[in-house]
Amino acid sequence: MGARTGQQYLDKLNAMTPELYVDGEKVTSKVAEHAAFRDNALTYAKLFDLQHDPAHRDVLTYESPTTGERVGTSFLVPRSEEDLKRRRAAFSVWAEYSNGFLGRTGDYMNSSLTALSTAKKFFSQADPVFGERIEKYYEMARENDLLATHTLIPPQVNRSVSGSQQGGGNLSAKVVEEREDGIVIRGARMLATIAPIADELLVFPSTVLRGTPEDAPYSYAFAVPNDAPGLKYFCRAGLGHGRSTFDEPLASRFEEMDAVVVFDDVFVPNERVFLLGHPELCNAWYSETGAGALMTHQVVTRTLAKTEFYLGLASEIAAAIGIGGFQHIQQDLSELISYVEIEKAVLRAAEADGKLSEDGVFLPKWEVLNAARNWYPTKVSPRLTEIIRKFSASGLMALPGEADFEADGRPDIDTYLQSATLPAKDRARLFKLAFDASVSSFAGRESLYEYFFFGDPVRMAGAQVNAYPREALQERVRELLSRD
Repeated sequence: MGARTGQQYLDKLNAMTPELYVDGEKVTSKVAEHAAFRDNALTYAKLFDLQHDPAHRDVLTYESPTTGERVGTSFLVPRSEEDLKRRRAAFSVWAEYSNGFLGRTGDYMNSSLTALSTAKKFFSQADPVFGERIEKYYEMARENDLLATHTLIPPQVNRSVSGSQQGGGNLSAKVVEEREDGIVIRGARMLATIAPIADELLVFPSTVLRGTPEDAPYSYAFAVPNDAPGLKYFCRAGLGHGRSTFDEPLASRFEEMDAVVVFDDVFVPNERVFLLGHPELCNAWYSETGAGALMTHQVVTRTLAKTEFYLGLASEIAAAIGIGGFQHIQQDLSELISYVEIEKAVLRAAEADGKLSEDGVFLPKWEVLNAARNWYPTKVSPRLTEIIRKFSASGLMALPGEADFEADGRPDIDTYLQSATLPAKDRARLFKLAFDASVSSFAGRESLYEYFFFGDPVRMAGAQVNAYPREALQERVRELLSRD
């Protein structure tokens, strides 16, 4: 098949029979037409269509090494710095289309599969068959242009104990049966973003296993179709209100549904089991395979597009209400400009300083990307929304809806709600966007999502400190202290 069109994606989604629960309703068919999922599915369909747009085709796709069909560039195994740049160019097209508000576009998990498909040395520590299986799965996903989501962590029940101890060991998803032809999974996992509109669910290690015998049933990696028997998704309530793109410019386009996954004795055939047991390898799943590096390369590309969007939005607001000349406003704009340029520099440095792995994959420099993934969630992302709120102030609350511009009060609205540069309706449209980007339910979910994107920021910081080579720097300090 190769790269799919949007219609092909929607047709397959509608043909699937998942078990979804949302707003008290059970949904098992025609997902792409359901009100809770339709808008996001249509947005993802547009991403698929971009692969066939003559303006983007050669960036978003390349010729498959096995079939010659055009397939997604996010499946390209990087062998050089130029390949990393090529992958980033493809990431940028999708990221700029959504302005970074779609956090689970296909190129994210595709990047993971691309790295894992080549990590022969890693899988050979357990059994080479695992590496062979995931390579075949990667090729299947590439040739069929599948959209995958993933789930990582146990349910948030009692965080004072490990996942294997919650509910007597019966809450977190675990292997309850090993058969000759596969395994059976029972329990729950969080938090599968875009699950209702995906083709596949990747269930990868949580990376927080302790390596005790009790952890063995929770040590696995596998993939299942989104409508596998026994697989259930419990979705959160929607964040939009079903209003127009004028009133909800972001939520109406880019809201990605999140869901808790329940495995009710889900059978996973052997060919879809990529690791079983070996908690020490589960904990090294991302670091030793290169998956973490390729995934973070995609993420930083996306967050750059998002930061650029907020710089553009802040600049538009400043121009609209005549505050661009104030020094405190310029200071904030300067801060946003710095964020943008630092993220660009991070990407270039990660690519330029990349190296070939033992498996022959050219991976971006991890230390650079790791710095970005620690910096953005806690330092940059919160400031983006804060600056928009500061610039907009009461303008975020003095907002007529689209329908008000068709009502009898239109003349007063046109008179009193215009801006220095915009008529009232255009001003309202701009500030509706600012509202959705900074204070709406959609914006709140985005802030939470970005803050915990890679996990607990405190734990991430600890991991960065423990892994970073600081001894040479300490030696410089000791050398200075020892001088006469």
